[in-house]
Amino acid sequence: MKKLIKGLREFKSSYFSANEELFEQLSHGQKPRVLFITCSDSRIDPNLITQAGLGELFVIRNAGNIIPPFGATNGGEGATIEYAIQALDIQQIIVCGHSHCGAMKGLMKLDSLRVEMPLVHDWLKYAEATRRLVKDNYSHYEGEELLEIIIAENVLTQIENLRTYPVIHSKLHQGQLSIYAWIYQIETGEILAYDPEKHAYVLPQNQLLPSEIDETLVSPPLTSNVEIHFTKTQQRAFQSSQELPISTHQWFPMTVLSPEQMERIYRGSTTK
Repeated sequence: MKKLIKGLREFKSSYFSANEELFEQLSHGQKPRVLFITCSDSRIDPNLITQAGLGELFVIRNAGNIIPPFGATNGGEGATIEYAIQALDIQQIIVCGHSHCGAMKGLMKLDSLRVEMPLVHDWLKYAEATRRLVKDNYSHYEGEELLEIIIAENVLTQIENLRTYPVIHSKLHQGQLSIYAWIYQIETGEILAYDPEKHAYVLPQNQLLPSEIDETLVSPPLTSNVEIHFTKTQQRAFQSSQELPISTHQWFPMTVLSPEQMERIYRGSTTK
């Protein structure tokens, strides 16, 4: 607590004093551009990893970046989503999972949580579609590789849950909303974004239109002399995705996942 109180003093005397005009503007209202849904994990800071400014992100955080389907609960997630889209007119949503997710580790052994952490058990039931999909389709994987898969699949599952909200469904139908699936790698600081055309998670820079790419995006992250560390599963997906031509059309909003996408999200093609 002493450290936090010291931080409060430093914030007021340093950051706040240097940005008083910004805080004055923010005191009259907010206009965030992105709804960022991610895990409560203390190792993730949405503003830090995106370098977004104060007031630019509207954030929902909970264990496992879970979005209960519409009508399943009266919790804060649904109300926050509705407010973000309807009241704040946010037109971009990011659902961001992360490596080494404790909630997804719990999902892999859900029954063991029933007695020790019953509230966690009940919460993770909103990711039951993820657990069942992985159980039925990835039984030949185990350990860390299986965890990577369940983390990635869960992001897509939660986007499907997100699409059950009337306000989301309506905005998607009107073409007024884009939804992005991200995974943050704690150990490398990299973000991987799901590409529904390539059925794989790729670097988000690869999803930009040629007109949107500038020097800040290709140097240094995309130069050949920079080494990016991926796990074995991610390396296969990334390498496969690089073999496919990059189209110039808009990648998102996501459509309903095809059986092929459900079958193997890390594969760079639809073949098995």
